[in-house]
Amino acid sequence: MNANPFLGIFLHAVGGLAAASFYLPFKRVRNWSWESYWLVGGFFSWIIAPWTVALLTTQDVPTVLAESPLHSLFWSYCFGALWGIGGLTFGLSMRYLGMSLGYALALGCCAVFGTLIPPIFQGRLLEICGNVSGIVTLVGVAVCVAGIALCGRAGVSKERELPDEEKHKTIREFNFIKGVWMATFAGVMSACMAFAIAAGKPIADLAIEHGTPPLWQNTPVFVVILAGGFTTNFIWCVLLNIRNRSIGDYVKLDETPLISNYIFSALAGITWYLQFMFYGMGTTKMGKYDFSSWTIHMAFIILFSNLWGLLLHEWKGTSSRTHRLIAAGLTILVVSTLIVGYGNYIAAR
Repeated sequence: MNANPFLGIFLHAVGGLAAASFYLPFKRVRNWSWESYWLVGGFFSWIIAPWTVALLTTQDVPTVLAESPLHSLFWSYCFGALWGIGGLTFGLSMRYLGMSLGYALALGCCAVFGTLIPPIFQGRLLEICGNVSGIVTLVGVAVCVAGIALCGRAGVSKERELPDEEKHKTIREFNFIKGVWMATFAGVMSACMAFAIAAGKPIADLAIEHGTPPLWQNTPVFVVILAGGFTTNFIWCVLLNIRNRSIGDYVKLDETPLISNYIFSALAGITWYLQFMFYGMGTTKMGKYDFSSWTIHMAFIILFSNLWGLLLHEWKGTSSRTHRLIAAGLTILVVSTLIVGYGNYIAAR
């Protein structure tokens, strides 16, 4: 398949927008505990949407999965389950920190681990460093990490400047300490997605052999990966339902807009899945250094999440210095995607 890094970057941008926007519908859910709407959204995100898209884009999905190597299915599922733990704590970081600071801290860790560990694990790092295109791509990754760090610094500056009552106006359950722990753990565990996709390469190859267009080769892989993610989230959310006595949320009608809660939770879940659909498409276009896809994906998520944070007034009341920090961080993220794209373009040529 011919590489087209700049088309790949565009597809990653669409996926980043979806990932940055998924939590917005959850804000419209009323009188449900966090674990209840997270589980409903997860069912649509990790079960309904992956199967729907795979059946629409992949030739003979059941046969592809049945013929896939057992070790590929096993490790894709296991890494997906580990990623699911990261996704769970990622949702908690949004709950405690808001969209701007939560995304910056969680995805900063995720970008570093998810981008660099796979090529190190595969023994490709020296090969990548041995030519101009690889060096340019790694420089782009480093610039991206710097932009993420600057966004995180802006978030910390915001946290110091705003009084608690002001933070609670936009983030109902603001808790900096809890949020930082959740975001850090989420960033590390979410990097397992890169390993899950690598483990699912034989599944993607088999999908192409059965006539699936290369652009959609990863859709059956996500069926397996996200099933693992759903498993861990299902177990945790049900345990919380029992502990918090919120198991009745799914059917209670008193003062609860039940139908709209299901609709908004489903919308959030489907939007969450779209990031992976476009990520999978974008990866197929990035050429030799497709490992850089993870960094680009993270950069766009942080870019769009901070724009949402500005629109939702999460930065209201902060100083001009903090606004300059976040503006500089977002600008650096945009520049980093261009550098990474150029590095991949050189490799493609």
